[in-house]
Amino acid sequence: MVQTMLGSGKILVSCNGPVTTIVINRPEVRNALDNECARALGAALRAFDADEAARVAVLTGAGGAFCAGADLKQLGGGVDYFPWAGSDDGPLRAALSKPVIAAVEGHACAGGLGVALFCDIRIIDDTAVFGVFSRRWGVPMSDGTTVRLPRIVGQGRALDMLITGRPIKADEAIAIGLATRKVARGTTRAEAETLAQQVAGFPQIALRSDRRSAYDSFDHDTEAAIRREMELSLEARRVESQVGAARFSQGEGRGGAFAMPAARHDGNDPARTN
Repeated sequence: MVQTMLGSGKILVSCNGPVTTIVINRPEVRNALDNECARALGAALRAFDADEAARVAVLTGAGGAFCAGADLKQLGGGVDYFPWAGSDDGPLRAALSKPVIAAVEGHACAGGLGVALFCDIRIIDDTAVFGVFSRRWGVPMSDGTTVRLPRIVGQGRALDMLITGRPIKADEAIAIGLATRKVARGTTRAEAETLAQQVAGFPQIALRSDRRSAYDSFDHDTEAAIRREMELSLEARRVESQVGAARFSQGEGRGGAFAMPAARHDGNDPARTN
């Protein structure tokens, strides 16, 4: 496993086959992002997206916390933070072309909530706490939270969180769909990396086109969104569908059996050549 450090060691990146793990490494401040750390996070995410060998990323925090948002000590000292979603070089500006899984323990609050919402899947343990805690300090959301949160939990629940700033603990997060699944305490990273390896084993063209269609649908009416789904599906239908159907016809997956595949590293994966 190869590990690199970005932003003076504030971001750690390791690669295990097709899975890239990105760790926010400021446990002394619950992994709050100062400007250097935020830019390093953006660089790590963009490098993952550009790496043809990388298929799934896991994003987590060091020391039992996910991310406490912007570094308020830096902000209080007169250093303004740049918008993480709205600026051209913001780490949370737009969804990547590949899946990102958040492994959340402890606080994912204020801008840290925005970091978690940027991910496609959120795996938590019972220590996880989400919330717009910046409400108390007059710090607005500029990390995509006001856009992504209503799409994930619905407008009513999102407004409750945005207006009151109240904490959302693990079980409520699962109940409202803010988190995807809860695992044993202290195992979120391991579970997320296991899931990432499994997802990396799927045919990648269809997976990415379906994922992109789900995101793009918010920008279109129903008819246009369905047309966009069809357009995005064409390459997978051309390259992967017949191969998958042949596997099924030969007996794989019969009777409702479903086995998560291991990631393939040979040269026969169509996603490697398209």
